Amino acid sequence: MTEPARKSLTVDVVSDVVCPWCYIGKKRLEDALAEIDDVDVTVRWHPFFLNPWVPREGISREDYLTKKFGSVAAYNGMAGRVAETAAAEGLLYRPDGVRRQPNTLDCHRLIHWAAAIGRAGEMKQKLMELYFRGEGDLTDREVLVEAAAACGLDRDETRRRLAGDEDVELVSRQAEQAARAGVSGVPTFILGGTYGLSGAQPAEQLAAAIRQVAAELAAQPPQ
Repeated sequence: MTEPARKSLTVDVVSDVVCPWCYIGKKRLEDALAEIDDVDVTVRWHPFFLNPWVPREGISREDYLTKKFGSVAAYNGMAGRVAETAAAEGLLYRPDGVRRQPNTLDCHRLIHWAAAIGRAGEMKQKLMELYFRGEGDLTDREVLVEAAAACGLDRDETRRRLAGDEDVELVSRQAEQAARAGVSGVPTFILGGTYGLSGAQPAEQLAAAIRQVAAELAAQPPQ
């Protein structure tokens, strides 16, 4: 008996590296994919600017929290639930270690460049860990260079590219396109280009949705 053809699906993820729910959502997506053995899933990462008003050089964490949440104390009052959720997912989350709030344009450029060598997800994870674990200042270009090198990009070449405007317009346009398409909350998962899920969905829900959409697309007649 001929075995049925394996199903395949592309999952496009719109997110930002300084979004805590994107950090949690990425882990949940990975857990979902680990449970799926009947669908070949390709994940593509797309930029989103959670805080487009932050200048390219970044600002102090205190100024950022005050402007966005009203005060540092107000933010701390809300951060507990996120920290608990991250811990439940096995993630190390230390927002108190962040000293400067970055603009993430250069982070998204690195992810875009890493995609060319098949390591976009690894690059995104590295940047998120530096930020959420309080292990690195994403406003420091040398921190970005070392992160890129850890993910297989050449140090000197990355330093040169970051110093210029390569792909600034491209990444900015991609983020704008996501916003115009209606993405207002992240992470947003787009399954097979047809079905969207917003928020850090539980792994079991993501897995079920991936299987369902893959099956529906596979059942459609050829165009």
